[in-house]
Amino acid sequence: MNKYIVTTTINPPSDATHAFLNKTQGPDPWKFILVGDTKTPHDIYRDIEKVYKNFTYLSPEDQDRLYPELSAVIGWKTIQRRNIGYVEAYNQGAQIIATVDDDNIPYDAWGRNLYVSGGAREIDIYGCETSVFDPLSVTNHKNLWHRGFPIQLIEKKNNVKLMGRNYSYVHVQADLWDGDPDIDALARIAWHPCVKFDTQSPYMSPVISPFNSQNTFLVRDCFPTYCVMPFVGRMDDIFGAYLLQAKKPDVTVVYNKASVYQARNVQDLTVNLTKEYIGYEHALELVERWQKNGGDIKDTGGIIPKETVEFYDIYQKSFRT
Repeated sequence: MNKYIVTTTINPPSDATHAFLNKTQGPDPWKFILVGDTKTPHDIYRDIEKVYKNFTYLSPEDQDRLYPELSAVIGWKTIQRRNIGYVEAYNQGAQIIATVDDDNIPYDAWGRNLYVSGGAREIDIYGCETSVFDPLSVTNHKNLWHRGFPIQLIEKKNNVKLMGRNYSYVHVQADLWDGDPDIDALARIAWHPCVKFDTQSPYMSPVISPFNSQNTFLVRDCFPTYCVMPFVGRMDDIFGAYLLQAKKPDVTVVYNKASVYQARNVQDLTVNLTKEYIGYEHALELVERWQKNGGDIKDTGGIIPKETVEFYDIYQKSFRT
């Protein structure tokens, strides 16, 4: 199976990057595309290309040459350069794309026995009282909530019930993360949690739910619908997740046990809070609107800026189908 890891970074190789490079070797290797930015140490990654045959570094020059319109509309100094990695992996024939961050250190079992690797899988099914499912509501850290979960629903988010188990094909497998979890800056400022999830069985809900781009596996059919949206702050991957589920309501999103330890890069939580405000204010409204209009990115009542709409049109045209 043609499996690709995609990330972007401005940093020298981290512990996570070295661990993901190791995943490109052995009897069942992954291919690895790292998308550079203007501050990325290009020479270091060019040298790594010479050592790891399944590793590709896309420099700014490569990106401008391969996808000039897409490169221009995304802009520089932004994590949304990662979209170019999705396009390139897809165009090279990827059947599974793992979107990861360079501060999420994979455990040894990362990427093995994937639920997205084909065939129906037995999954725990949870019902909830809210219109959006919080994937952390059924874990041992249910006091927290996933980044991008509508804060208007926090009060009742833990009113969940196991409905049983069922067999389902899996299109998105969002693995959890030990260490510094992917939660709103609001919660990180309040609690500064360091977590260890005890989840062992995969689970899902029939209602829409947020997932991120830091440790998630997606099948080929999720593209070119899924993206990390530029110009919407730290809701880039979350709004992309909601859009995918609204446009493709048959997509199954499954959450799974932690397969990485997040040793989060240094960040300013107040800046993060500001960049998440569009989600605090509009995530619920956006989900409701998209569920009614089938995920029309042009019909969001002004929540999604016109620059993002322009990007999405160019992004979709960049995939060779």
